[in-house]
Amino acid sequence: MSAISATPRGQRRASALETSFKQNRGFYGAIVLFALLYITYNFLHPRGFTTNVLIANANESVALAFVAMAQAVPVLAGGLDLSVGAVMTLAACIASELVNGDPLRMAFGCLVTLGAATAFGFVNGAIVVYGRLQPIIVTLATGAVAIGLALLIRPKPGGDVDLDLNWAATNSLRDLAETYHLFEDGEAAWLQPIAWVPVPLLILVLVALLVWVPFKRTVTGRTIYAIGSAEGAAYMSGLPINRAKLAAFTLAGFFAGCAGLYLAIQTGSGNADIPQAGAYTLNSIAAVVLGGVSLLGGIGSAIGALIGALILRSISFYFRILSIDPLLQPLVEGVVLLAAVSLGAVRALRVKNRLELFR
Repeated sequence: MSAISATPRGQRRASALETSFKQNRGFYGAIVLFALLYITYNFLHPRGFTTNVLIANANESVALAFVAMAQAVPVLAGGLDLSVGAVMTLAACIASELVNGDPLRMAFGCLVTLGAATAFGFVNGAIVVYGRLQPIIVTLATGAVAIGLALLIRPKPGGDVDLDLNWAATNSLRDLAETYHLFEDGEAAWLQPIAWVPVPLLILVLVALLVWVPFKRTVTGRTIYAIGSAEGAAYMSGLPINRAKLAAFTLAGFFAGCAGLYLAIQTGSGNADIPQAGAYTLNSIAAVVLGGVSLLGGIGSAIGALIGALILRSISFYFRILSIDPLLQPLVEGVVLLAAVSLGAVRALRVKNRLELFR
């Protein structure tokens, strides 16, 4: 009897794994692509795989990874947020004013920066939900507002972010411990095996694990997926549609705030750079698609968007080691971005009936 009953259970488990793989094949494909790109990059790099190279790469990737996560949440709900780059820029300008002085004041500055960006995301969601307007139109307008506020705060580049924080947050765990004298009697034994880990990468992973993963498992997080898959069915099921949309844009604001805060700490200043804001927004959409998130909504995750951002950055790393002409770099990036965004339409073009998208 046990052997007979075990067979269906094993078949069900295999079927569940197969279904999970089919639903997340874009995410798994992104991981494989990133691994291939980054491993090859390190083989081609003149210095090979070193801690310094890893730290430099992590510093270049964190802001885009956060902005990609910010873009992913509204996209999962079937929307698009064109203000994420502008909100990141606004947060960086706020941080450049407040993140300095004694530790208490710096902590307060970080909280204000993240709070302002999160509140901006909430306003985006409120306009979309209660104004019943298309997200792409709303966020295009609010993005301009965010840039205007950033220009009020920083008419020209500047700021005075704490230098110790700048050094500690952009290097390894060993540097962090030494900067703040965490271990008076030398390096702790437990820190030695992980002392090489880049702090930027650790920050990124911790935010993803402590914010996105728990949120995804809540009713609100699941409702975001339901809205992206079939909003009508989600509504008929009694799911909290408005609350989920508000949460999606609010969380997008928070992640964009994390990007701006880190950018200010990394550069030690704030800059209301309009072209930079637009570039980050465009790259965030490409990263979302590369990470296996469907532009139609309901499929993917913010973690996948994070991997997509790392893929984009890995491609840019090749420009340096292969000595690609700077005049050709925008062309290469444009082709990659166009190919990435085009991937989002492939699945829709392959089906004859829209209902088949959600089977």
